[in-house]
Amino acid sequence: MLKKTLLLTAPLLLAGLAYTTYAQTQHKTVKPVQAAPITTDLTLSEDDKDLLLSILRPSIGFNEKQQIEALESSWTSAFIPAGIEIYNFIPSSEMRGVVLRKLKESTGQDYGSSMNDWYRWLWNEPELKIAGYDNFKAEFYRNIDPKFERYFRDRAGSAEIRLDEIRWGGVRQDGIPPLRQPEMITAQEADYLEDDNVVFGIEVNGDVRAYPKRILAWHEMFVDTVGGTDFAGVYCTLCGTVILYETEAKGLPHEMGTSGFLYRSNKLMYDKATQSLWNTIKGEPVLGPLTGKDIALTHQSVVTTTWGKWKKLHPDTKVLSLNTGHRRDYGEGVAYHEYFATDDLMFHTPYSDHRLKNKQEVLALRFKEFPREQLAISEKFLRKNPVYSGNIKDQKFVILTDETGANRVYDPQGVTFIRYRRDGNVLDLEGNIWQVAESKLTAPDGRTLERLPYHRAFWFGWHATYPNSKLIK
Repeated sequence: MLKKTLLLTAPLLLAGLAYTTYAQTQHKTVKPVQAAPITTDLTLSEDDKDLLLSILRPSIGFNEKQQIEALESSWTSAFIPAGIEIYNFIPSSEMRGVVLRKLKESTGQDYGSSMNDWYRWLWNEPELKIAGYDNFKAEFYRNIDPKFERYFRDRAGSAEIRLDEIRWGGVRQDGIPPLRQPEMITAQEADYLEDDNVVFGIEVNGDVRAYPKRILAWHEMFVDTVGGTDFAGVYCTLCGTVILYETEAKGLPHEMGTSGFLYRSNKLMYDKATQSLWNTIKGEPVLGPLTGKDIALTHQSVVTTTWGKWKKLHPDTKVLSLNTGHRRDYGEGVAYHEYFATDDLMFHTPYSDHRLKNKQEVLALRFKEFPREQLAISEKFLRKNPVYSGNIKDQKFVILTDETGANRVYDPQGVTFIRYRRDGNVLDLEGNIWQVAESKLTAPDGRTLERLPYHRAFWFGWHATYPNSKLIK
C-alpha cells in the first residue's frame, strides 16, 4: 500500500486555490477523443486513495515514473471527480499532464487545464456514485484543516447534494471569521460611516440594527441576539445574498459558522455540534447527521439601503462598531472590490442563464408553504415599479421600493396599493395613507399588515439554487 504523504504547504495551498475568474475560463471547443465506457458500479479503494494523495506531496525517494505507471494502470471512471478536485494541487507538471490525459480518455472531453470547465461538464452529467469518495475528500481536506475531515468522513449516505459539487473555497473553518455578539454603537457614535455607505438593516421586536457592508464583507456572518431572538446573519459575498436566520429550529439551537466550502458558488455553513454542512440560501442541512430530519431555519427580512436613509428612518438604530477584534481595512468598497467590479465569477455553477447578468441583483421570494415555487424579481424592474403586487400561489405580496432601491415586502390582505409617497408612506386605492415600518404597514384606523420574509441575491446565485425559479425583469 502506498504511504499517505500529503503534507500541504502554504505555497501549495496557494497554487491550488480555486479563485479563477470566469473570464479566464470560458468554455473551450471540445476536442472529441475516444472515451472508455463509464460504469455505474464505482469504488475508490484504499490503494486508489493513497495513490491520489501521494502524488500531491511526493516523499523522499519518490519515483515519479513508477507513480505514473501506477496511475495509468489503476485509473478508472472512479478517479474522475477526485482527479478534477486535486489537479491544481499536483506539484509535478508531468503528473498533471497524465491526469489531464486520463480525464480526456475516460470522458471524451477536453477542457485543457481549466478545472472550472471540467467541473461544469461533470455537474451536467449524471452523478457518479463512488464508494469511498466521501472518505477520499475527508483525507484530502484534513491536510488543509483537520476540522474538515468530520464534514466528509463516512457521510456519503447522508448527502442531499452531490459530493463533487462541494468545493473548497480557499479558507479554513471560520477562516473568514464570523462576528459573534459584536459590539454595537449608536448612530451618533458611528462617525466612520458616510451617508452613501451601504448597510444591511434589520428590525426585530423593536430592536433596530445596521450592519455595514464594508464590515460584513470581511466576515460574511454575524451571530447576534436581536429583539430577544438568536440569529445568524449570513452574507455570501460571492452570490450576493444577505439572509437573517433564526438559529433555533424544532426547539434546538444551532451555533453556526463558516465551513470553508462552497456549493454552486454559495458558501456552506456548518453547525458546531454535528459539523453538518448547511445550504446557505435554503437554510437547510445538506450533508451530515442533521439531514433528512425536516430541519430548516426560519428566515427574516433584511433591508439593503444607505446609511443616510436608514439612520433618518431609525435615528435610534444601533450599528456595528469598528472594534470587531480583527484588523481589517474596513473602508467602503475595499473588500471584494475586483470581484464586485465585473460580471465574472470566481467559481462556476452548473448553469448559465443570460436573461440577466450574473451579478444583477434580484429580490428573492420563497415561502415554506410552497416549496416548489420560487420567484426572482430584478431590482431594476422594482426601481421602475416602486409599488409592485403579485403572488406565489395563494400568498399575495406587495413590494415597496424607495429612492435608494431598498425593498420591503408585505402581505396586502386584499388591500390594493397604488403609490409610494415622497414622505415614505404608501397610498391605497381607497385613499388611505399607510405608515411604512420595517415590521408592518399601519392604516389610519389602526389596521396592520405584516412584513413577509425575503432577501436579495445575485441572479446567478439564486438561479444556481433554484434553476426553475420564475423571473420578472
